[in-house]
This record gives sequence, C-alpha cells and structure tokens, in this order.
Amino acid sequence: MANKLIDMSKVRKVIQFHHQGKAKQFISRYMGLSRNTVKKYIALYRVLNLTIDEINQKSDSELEKIFSRDTEDVLSPKLKKVYDFFPHMERELKKTGVTKHRMWKEYHQKHPEGLKLSQFKAHYLRWSKKVNPVMHMEHKAGDKMFIDYAGKTLEIINKETGEVEQVQFFVAILGASQYTYAEASPSQQKEDFITSVENALHFYGGVPAAIVPDNLKSAVIRSSRFEPTINETFMDFAEHYGTTVLPARAYRPRDKSLAEGAVKILYQRIYPVLRGQKFYCLDELNNAIWDELDKHNNKKLTGRPTSRHQLFIEDEKAQLAPLPVEKYEIKEISMATVAMNGHVLLSKDQHYYSVPCQYLKKKVKLVYTSASVEIYHKYNRIALHKRDGRKYFYTTNKDHLASTHQFVAAWTPQRFINWASSIDHSVKEFIINILERKQHPEQAYKSCMGVLSFAKKVGNERLTNACKRALEHQVYNYRIIQKILEKGLDKIDNEKPDEPELPFHDNIRGRKYYN
Repeated sequence: MANKLIDMSKVRKVIQFHHQGKAKQFISRYMGLSRNTVKKYIALYRVLNLTIDEINQKSDSELEKIFSRDTEDVLSPKLKKVYDFFPHMERELKKTGVTKHRMWKEYHQKHPEGLKLSQFKAHYLRWSKKVNPVMHMEHKAGDKMFIDYAGKTLEIINKETGEVEQVQFFVAILGASQYTYAEASPSQQKEDFITSVENALHFYGGVPAAIVPDNLKSAVIRSSRFEPTINETFMDFAEHYGTTVLPARAYRPRDKSLAEGAVKILYQRIYPVLRGQKFYCLDELNNAIWDELDKHNNKKLTGRPTSRHQLFIEDEKAQLAPLPVEKYEIKEISMATVAMNGHVLLSKDQHYYSVPCQYLKKKVKLVYTSASVEIYHKYNRIALHKRDGRKYFYTTNKDHLASTHQFVAAWTPQRFINWASSIDHSVKEFIINILERKQHPEQAYKSCMGVLSFAKKVGNERLTNACKRALEHQVYNYRIIQKILEKGLDKIDNEKPDEPELPFHDNIRGRKYYN
C-alpha cells in the first residue's frame, strides 16, 4: 500500500529528522516506514519549497491537503524539472494572452524529453492545488481586486470617556499577486466603505479592471444571481476611477474565497499581535496593522520562491490603470420640484439654485458634493452650480431666467442702498433698516422697490420727509411710507405743537418685534 496516506504526525517527524540532517535509512528504521515512503515525503517537501517553520505552523489537516499525493514518480528527475518550471508558469499565466499550451511549448523547448501536453497540464493542476489548497483560480494581472470585512471586530478606547468602541476590519487583495491591504474603519456604512476602498487603490498605486465586493449593502442594494443592483454611490465611485463592480454571486463561495482566505490569514498574523495592546484612536490602530501587514506581504508564499510584494512589483503593478488626478467626492442625492421663480431648493442647506425656465414645476434630481450642485431632469444635466451653504440665499444663473425675470435677478442689497443714497441720507437709512429686518435680503427687495418708486410719483423731497417721519417712529416697511404720503403727513411741520400723531395699525410691527 505504497500510496496510502500515512499519519501527518509521522510526516512532520520525517521532515524534522531530515531538517536535522538524519539519513533516510535512519529515518526509515526509526519511524518504521519504507525508504520509498520517506523519500517520497522528503522529495515533496523539497519540490513544494516549504520551510521547516511553515511545516511547524500548519495543522495536520493543512499538511494532509499538501501531502495527499498518490504518485510514485515524484523522485523522477523528469518530474522534478517540470515542478521547478511551474512557479514561473504560474506567474506567466497571469499575463494577458498567455495559455497553458504556450507554456508547455516553452517547457518542451528546454526539455524535449519531458512530459507531453496532457500530462503537463494534469501535473500543473495537481501542483497548483497543493501550493494553494484553499482555492485555485486563474487571475490575470491587474484584473480584479477582492474586498471584504472581517467578521471579528477590533477595539479602540475613547480617551475622554474610557468607553470601548468596536471598529471594522477591512481587507482588499489583488487576484494575481495576492498583495493585500487592510485597515480599521469606523463602520461598514457607505461613506466609510468607499473611503476604505479608495485607500486600498491608493495603496496599490493603480486601479484594477474590476472590484469584487461581497454582497454588503454599501456596495450591493439587492443581490441577484444574474443582475445584482449596485449601490448608486459605489457605482459612481467606480466610474470615477475607471473600473467596474462585479459583485460576488450569492451562494457562490469561490467567487470571494480570495478575500475570505486573506481575512483568515490576517486573523492568524495580525490579530494575535494586536491582542493585549490598547489603542486610543484609529490612526494608532492602523499603524500597528500596517506594520504587521508589511511583514505579511513580504513573507514568501507557500511553495513559491517569491513574496506577495515581489509578485506585485514585478508582475501586477504595471498592469493597473493609473489613478485619477483627484480623489472621489461622495455625492448626495435629493429630489425636488422647480418653483415658479425658476429655482429649486437644496433642503439640506436651505439654499436655492436656478434652473432653465422651461423646467418650471418639473421634478428634478439634485446631485451634490461639498463643492458643487448638479441638477438633472430625466438623466440630463440641466444646471451646474458651486455649492453655497448660506441659508435662504439664491444662486442664480441669469441665462436660466425668462426675459421678464432678468431685471429682478439683478437686484442686490447694495443696488437699493446706492439708489437710496442718490435721493437722500434719510432714505438710505430707511432702506438699510428694511434690509436688516428681513431674514433674507431678497424678502425685502419688493419693499425697497416700492418705497424708492415713490420718488417718481411724489418727488425726492416728499419721499425724504416721509422717510424721516418713519425713522422717528422706528417703523420700517413699505406700508408706513404709503400711509404718510397718502395722508400728507410728510407736509406737516414737525415743530408745530398740534402735530397729529402718526396713526398706528395692528399689522405694523415696531422695533421691539425684532428683539
């Protein structure tokens, strides 16, 4: 029963004896194993390029996956040559256009007496399963970046309250080189998720052709085997970086096994180091994570002579698309109806923005960032403005307004103040008081226009006297000037003792109203 798999504790002992320099005959006699069996496992140990430390770190089940071979020709020089060729072949297959048949031709040119194509492919499949027992899928360089969150959270301590806060552990891995990025993140919410993905892209210094997320809500609104619904913000992020989103298929664990495998490895290599340490902010925690991550990326891969970082630099980095000049700004979305004055309200800021007059009463979508506001109607952008956070103000593009509104658009507080100054200082003071007592200056524009228009009807002198009388009584609105002029109170000499009192009305507010 030469092909029967022996107990892994014996395999471990065989390799340890070999590492100590013991002869195969001694190992065979001591362990009670045939010499061919001892030779077989020592040869596999050499072919797979494992170190004694890696053997000691692996569990019996992991060793069984690696050493569960049923071939007796492992000692053959012919097979030794082909297994030595496989690490080079694996790297070449990640390049666009390279096939197994092409690699066999390259191998056959060097070793004409070597394996035929069918045997060559069969042994490569067997070798690839041994060096990567979790999953083996062909990934082209620069093709995919897999992302996921670890199930186990990390902790930071609030300095002020001493409260322990749970934070998420985000992991990204490139398919071809397995170059890994990780960070602690406040949450899995959309803003934090996109920030983590963006940090990963800048860590790699380039953009893969596709991003493969698990079906978390920040990336995928509704999962589907055939047509998943991608989160609109995440899709916009992908478009900004010139990549695409390929969600892992539901109930297809192989689609995301690279990311899950990376999470499992980082559990073993990072979590134990962090255990027992106290971190008081995300920066402290992430610096500790990145120190261990650097060690992980520079550690040689099982069965290969290269590390993740080396594979990334030599094979994958050049295949990534360049990063855009500017980082992505998360866009918020709100819906609104265009008012009859040709403006639409951004409710978050309580600020109004103009749209072309033909869209009055139409429903529109506002897409805004910290710097800009875009307005869309049925997928067409109809307006673009700089974002203005001032409440109750209007941002107006004059080209948007109908011809009858063009004059109104030119109204400003300074224009009315200058106009009043050209009549008299008292008129200017009265206009300033009107402007100051409104929550928004535009609410006072019609009042100012009405007051100043009296200059044409009754002359500058009468308007000046009316404003002086209104200032004495500290009442500032259009109606008081209208009443003074209608009753001729502006013509009465203020020095006369029998001067009639200025009539007051319940609807006229005094200065105390604004205190």
